[in-house]
This record gives sequence, structure tokens and C-alpha cells, in this order.
Amino acid sequence: MKDLKIKVCGMREPENIRQVAALQPDYMGFIFYEGSKRYCEGYITPEFLAELPAGIQKVGVFVNETTVVIQEIVKKYGLDLVQLHGRETPGQCRELQEAGIRLIKAFSVDDRFSFENTLLYERYCEFFLFDTRGNNYGGNGTVFDWEMLKGYYSPIPYFLSGGLNLENLQSKEFEKLRPKPFAIDVNSGFEMEPGLKDVGKVKELISLIKNKN
Repeated sequence: MKDLKIKVCGMREPENIRQVAALQPDYMGFIFYEGSKRYCEGYITPEFLAELPAGIQKVGVFVNETTVVIQEIVKKYGLDLVQLHGRETPGQCRELQEAGIRLIKAFSVDDRFSFENTLLYERYCEFFLFDTRGNNYGGNGTVFDWEMLKGYYSPIPYFLSGGLNLENLQSKEFEKLRPKPFAIDVNSGFEMEPGLKDVGKVKELISLIKNKN
């Protein structure tokens, strides 16, 4: 998977964040949604995030939040990108883009999903993210049918999410994915408990991906 980027999402515990950051993933995701088991406020500080290696892009994950609150948190924590993981409208994406915020718009995929749902977001978002529709906004630990991605024709690069683990990322199905993802977004498949990543597994993942480049 040449040049495949890696995003480790749902980070929360400072020492765990330091250990994962030392492995140099391309992106680290911090969830600012109170309904999540991986909600990060109260665990991390702006000063702490500022100390992360410069090569790691910091992504704030929001669910159905107001534009004003998102802007405040982006500024407070020095976030590089915002991931919108709820039912945000193209209009809100336009507001955020006009405020200078780089966006990843997440879509929950099931067998009824149509990739035409992404069209109205194309002009406002730098990336899309495809996750498995489940009971929670992300972190459900289940995989959607990757065959559906053959119906994705947008020029917008995408992050693949939803139940990724060391096993399925080494499968023939993953190798055959078309179109190829820009990045993989890993979370629950690399955790010991919600918000606490298994550093050994993340290290193995990064070694696996980089050795294939």
C-alpha cells in the first residue's frame, strides 16, 4: 500500500499518547464528543498537544457540534484538521472551511449507503472518511463490506475506518481494495480498553505499512 497514511484515533491518556507519538503515525485523533467513551477533555491540555512531534497532524473529532464551539476548540488545542462524525450539513462544512479549518467528513456505511451522499460535501472537505454504521459514532469495532467502495468515484481522497485490525489489514480483501484509501483510521482494533491503545500492536501496524511502501 504505497504511501498509505496512518491515523490512530481515540487517543486520551497522556503517557499512552507519548508512546504512540514516538512511533510517528501521520495523524492522531482526539475525540471532543461527550457521548464517546474516548472523550479527551480533562485528560489532555493544549500545552501537552503542542509538545507532540511536528510531523503528526492533530485531528479533533466532533459529532453534531456547533460551528462556534468547533472553532474555539481548534484554536485552543492547535488542531490541524477537524473530523465531522455526525449529521453535519454541507452548509456547516462551508462555514468551517471559510473559517480556515481543514475538514474530514465521516460517513457511516451500511448496505443501504449511496456514495452520492458525498457529492454536496466535495467542495468544502479535504478528505472523506468511511466508517461502519453502528450504535455509536465510531469505535464500533465492525467492518463494512469493502466491495461497496467500487461505487466511489469522487476525486476526494478517503480514510478507511471501521473495525480495522492487524488481521484484516493483511488480508487479500484489503490488498484488492479499489479505489485505494489515502489513509487507514484505526481505533478499537488496537486498544486494550477504550481510549488506551496497545502500543505493541500500533508499532506492528506502522512497521507493516511502512515495509510495504
